[in-house]
Amino acid sequence: MKKITATFLMFMITMQLFAQGQGSSITDSLYASGKIYVVVACVLVILLGLLLFLFTIEKRLKKIEKKTSAKI
Repeated sequence: MKKITATFLMFMITMQLFAQGQGSSITDSLYASGKIYVVVACVLVILLGLLLFLFTIEKRLKKIEKKTSAKI
């Protein structure tokens, strides 16, 4: 749990550093047309899907490790 929290905090700090730059014309146009919410939603869905995939792999690995350690 500590690793997840530390990773999340590092990610948020990194995002804050990049968010301080000057806005470009593409970001202004996305905000103006309201499409920025679609972009943010797509990014969130992709990230959540990747995290879910990684956690399921982790659970499977733990189960396999328990089976192999019980056989030894």
